[in-house]
Amino acid sequence: MHSAPSVTYPVGRSRFAGALLALAWLLGAAAAGLWWLQSPSPGWRLGALGFVLAAAGAFAAWGWWHGAQGTLAWDGQSWSWSGDPDGHDSVLEVGLDLQRWLLLRWKSGNASHWLWLERTGRLERWDDLRRAVYSRARLDALPDARPPAAKP
Repeated sequence: MHSAPSVTYPVGRSRFAGALLALAWLLGAAAAGLWWLQSPSPGWRLGALGFVLAAAGAFAAWGWWHGAQGTLAWDGQSWSWSGDPDGHDSVLEVGLDLQRWLLLRWKSGNASHWLWLERTGRLERWDDLRRAVYSRARLDALPDARPPAAKP
């Protein structure tokens, strides 16, 4: 069995992720507006809601703007990411696959980062990246492992 080809792919701010955050915030703002319109006397709760809504929007915008950036690389055996200075014992997991967008979780030591990758980042290498994400590095079978059909 052949492993996936080596590939490097840019990691940066995702417009798709930004649009999802903006949509979620707008839906929350619309729900708050409807509550305000239907409430006979919202009082202090309206102020608290406005503060929470503004804080959530600011936090989402800050998180998107300062999101993970770097270069993700597969060498045929393991992953590396230029945004991770340690990079030892790192694992890459697929969180969400929407064909044109991938949400990946980079785990290294005690830290983890969510990485949004877009097909438009490097269109000519997108299929290679997807093959590498779903490929497995060398898997050594356990010495006494038997296939399911051989078990009594």
